Amino acid sequence: MTLGPHADFIVAAYAVTVFVIALLVAWVVLDYSAQRRVLGNLEERGVTRRSQRPDGAKGGL
Repeated sequence: MTLGPHADFIVAAYAVTVFVIALLVAWVVLDYSAQRRVLGNLEERGVTRRSQRPDGAKGGL
């Protein structure tokens, strides 16, 4: 397969795209881990989620 006279540009564009997508995936994975850690810390302190409270119970910080 020949890419013609613009081969350098095409390869560079694909390389940049792959790099950016890899960075975004890494960012999401790291952020997910950080958010799980924060939620774990809050749950250890006794803070609960509204969706996990008994019917109509009020609470919070």
